[in-house]
Amino acid sequence: MAVSADLAKLLDKEYQDKSLEEIANAPVAALAGVSERAADHLKDALGIKTIGELGRSPYFRAARAIADLADAK
Repeated sequence: MAVSADLAKLLDKEYQDKSLEEIANAPVAALAGVSERAADHLKDALGIKTIGELGRSPYFRAARAIADLADAK
């Protein structure tokens, strides 16, 4: 099944026309609103360098699950 999504608001302009694989491999700073400094902090603290690594991070997945459970109350 084909899936489409408008990612323009989520990404810096130079990444908006990239494939999902290219976006996943892009630096975290490619996300709209994430500065190079913030991306450096993620890299230094957790070793996260790409959008894919951020999305797959067990820390962020756990935090998301906890937040979702708290919001479901």
